[in-house]
Amino acid sequence: MDNLLIPRGVRRTSFGSFLLWLLPWFAMLSVGLYAIYLCLAEGLFHTNMDNRFAFGIWIFLDLTVIALGAGAFFTGFLLYIVRRKELAAVINSAVIIGLICYSGAVLVLMVDVGQPLRAWFTFWHPNTHSMLTEVTFCLTCYLVVLLIEYLPIVIKNRQLRQIPKFLVFEFELHKLMPVFAGIGTFLSFFHQGSLGGLFGVLRGRPFAFREELGIWPSTFFLFVISAAAAGPSFIMLTTRLVEKITRKRLVRENVYQLLGKVSGLMLVAYVLLKSIDTLIWINSTSPGTGFPAFEYYATQSFGTWILFTEIVLFGLLPALVLLSSRLRSDRRLLFGAAFMVCCGIMLNRFVMTIQTLALPTLPFDAFLTYLPSWQEVAAFAFVIAYGVILYSVTYRYAVVFPQERELNLAAGPESVPAKQSLLSRLRPRFAVQLIQKFVSLF
Repeated sequence: MDNLLIPRGVRRTSFGSFLLWLLPWFAMLSVGLYAIYLCLAEGLFHTNMDNRFAFGIWIFLDLTVIALGAGAFFTGFLLYIVRRKELAAVINSAVIIGLICYSGAVLVLMVDVGQPLRAWFTFWHPNTHSMLTEVTFCLTCYLVVLLIEYLPIVIKNRQLRQIPKFLVFEFELHKLMPVFAGIGTFLSFFHQGSLGGLFGVLRGRPFAFREELGIWPSTFFLFVISAAAAGPSFIMLTTRLVEKITRKRLVRENVYQLLGKVSGLMLVAYVLLKSIDTLIWINSTSPGTGFPAFEYYATQSFGTWILFTEIVLFGLLPALVLLSSRLRSDRRLLFGAAFMVCCGIMLNRFVMTIQTLALPTLPFDAFLTYLPSWQEVAAFAFVIAYGVILYSVTYRYAVVFPQERELNLAAGPESVPAKQSLLSRLRPRFAVQLIQKFVSLF
């Protein structure tokens, strides 16, 4: 049954090996599920958050995975709207990663709220003056869009394609993909921006507060551009990781080059705007609230080194590598730069959540320290395990990388399916002659 579900012309490991691969992830899933149960059944006292430090590792990692998952909407935008056909090789993988990131973020937010049975309150009693209301609506709607985009990947399974109704449904749905790509881009633009705008309007936190550009603070636009820069890099890294694990070529080199170039262009724009925003904040915004900017970096844990690391080391440096065709042609530099881009986005989200809340805002306030409990770590480990399992199962039974079969058939005997017989590996003419001689013996 397992062999009948595997796509034709590709090689997969044995079913037993596949179960061994999934075993540790299911173990991690079980531990995370227990931690989630403790938080929901007994209360959020299992976490190390409190009324003053309300944003912990969950919000930090939620913002990070949502930014990294932006590869789904941005890749879809480039493929269906801008018509960069090369990205068809990774669009399925981008959709799966986006679905994992967004569904995982929604799950963690439900645990973070502590009362998932009241999640419908946000929709029925929305606070129209809150950016979180916009985030909730856009996040939920885009998750529905991702589920719709994920559906054709499942329907393309070799057994499901034998059902005429599924085949017609998949064909009609494929024609609507540009529409869903446009809707996804619209929804992602606003929820990515609103997540950043949330911090920009915190007047009680001058470290994060920013002046408005139009009706939005500058952090609104910085979050959108940084997510668009990190998404292609994360797609590159995950695709390369799958290639390493499976020991197969999955996409052509020009796909990596295009993703790297796009990520570099968006990163240059982000670094430029981030630098301007930081200079304005240092010289105008922060002093205007009565806080010299250097005071925020007086704490040893968050010195000026963190600002230099975010803008220069994890921003400008990888941007220059990704924009240079000569440097980009070196795979070590290409994937190293992509990794640095993702680290830079993680650091930015860490600064906006953890550092913003840790720094005192009044003379008598103390510096707040925070260390997540094991329940918080295990709950997010649940999301990682869930993501690996979903991606692994989808990769095994669906066509995630359309170029896989062609690239590995051209690579040599290593790409021959595991169940292929010895006779079928021989040249066809020689095989026919061998069968004829065998039949003549009788």
